[in-house]
Amino acid sequence: MQAAFKVQQELKASRGLERVAATINKNHTHNGLKSYVAAMRKFGFKPTMPGPYQMGLHEYRKQHAATAAAKAGPGQDSIGKLPALNEALKKTDDGDSGAQPGNVIADDQASDAEYLCEVSIGTPPQKLQLDFDTGSADLWVISTELPASSQKNHTAFDPSKSTSFSQMEGYSWKITYGDDSSASGDVGTDVLNLGGLEIPNQSVELAKKVSAEFAQNEGDGLLGLAFSKINTVTKSHSSKPQKTPVENLVANNTLPTDAQLFTSCFYSERDNKQSFYTFGFIDQDLVTASGKDIAWTPVDNSQGFWQVASTSATVAGKSIARSGNSAIVDTGTSLCMVSDDVCKALYASIPGASYDSSQQAYTFPDSVTVSQLPAFSVAIGDTQFVIQPEDLVYGDAQDGVYYGGIQSRGDLSFDILGDVFLKSIYAIWDIGNTRFGAVPKIEATQNIGGGNDNSA
Repeated sequence: MQAAFKVQQELKASRGLERVAATINKNHTHNGLKSYVAAMRKFGFKPTMPGPYQMGLHEYRKQHAATAAAKAGPGQDSIGKLPALNEALKKTDDGDSGAQPGNVIADDQASDAEYLCEVSIGTPPQKLQLDFDTGSADLWVISTELPASSQKNHTAFDPSKSTSFSQMEGYSWKITYGDDSSASGDVGTDVLNLGGLEIPNQSVELAKKVSAEFAQNEGDGLLGLAFSKINTVTKSHSSKPQKTPVENLVANNTLPTDAQLFTSCFYSERDNKQSFYTFGFIDQDLVTASGKDIAWTPVDNSQGFWQVASTSATVAGKSIARSGNSAIVDTGTSLCMVSDDVCKALYASIPGASYDSSQQAYTFPDSVTVSQLPAFSVAIGDTQFVIQPEDLVYGDAQDGVYYGGIQSRGDLSFDILGDVFLKSIYAIWDIGNTRFGAVPKIEATQNIGGGNDNSA
């Protein structure tokens, strides 16, 4: 790696590359049920544990299509508009689960962004705050093509003020979530600046229409860092996926092979440290501080995600074999979701922990201290990475009870490793070599419950 570090440092110095600060989204709240349902919508899974939300997105759409077809008369459109998924996901108390009817809180349902990052688009540059998401592949922005009411409290990108903007005639895009929240518009190309790296002719999706959920979000759009297979751009109703910014860094030969990567470093708000991304270089200080070599594992991007092998886990020193298991590493998901057997083993090791069907989650008393939490790790390739104790607490479920940061993945055949996992590592997303690397990043002081009574 020393040769690669040298190449990256020379690049950093010659181009003035710098960290891209990932600031806490002030509107993001650690509402566990909300974050869980956001993941359900994103990945379309059906829960396997009881709770107020029981129908998976794919099952819901199939059922709705069948119902609409049965109701449609001759010559009528049988598709119709999907009723709000919140309503379809309601589950009344049937005497088994104890769950009551319920909805996720209304604000920010379309996104679960904990961090926002500043980027520049256009000439002269226009600065926007975007959600960086390794679980999606669209770069879309709030634009001046939206009604003024939808631009309120946002910085809207104005293509007419950029001399480098070029319209892609006939191209469009649309992102739709299961609750009918959506964003759509047209497409152009412009220059994008990420931490000092300029990416010319980057496809930028301009929002012309957004639902209220997107308009209420804190950020000015989303920057996908997955793979273009899941990009939503079309032309004349045919899929025309556009490369993501990091794919363009490779395709345009903008970077030497050893620098065709980006990294992420996340901290909890309670840690009082600055989270960040880098593009084109690895922060050697974090690698050195870990005392470990970077552990690399191949990425399977056939489905468009950063998917890696994860064939074991450990709870309190006891190994759990998970033959053939894999995991998607996703900065756009807050929680970690693993198989039910792993969840049960973890929470069986936490004093007072139980499954609360009204919260659709494993919870445990806030009297639990750091020293009472078990060491829990998941494999990335051949290496176990511990999820630090403070992040086994996601937030307050109710007075006196914590919502666990690890929850059930439902009927998915793979895990989702979101921010709860990523806060415990320094992650290296090597797109040029299609691999994922990491070193541990465990805080010396573990703070739970706000970092006061239960500090280690």
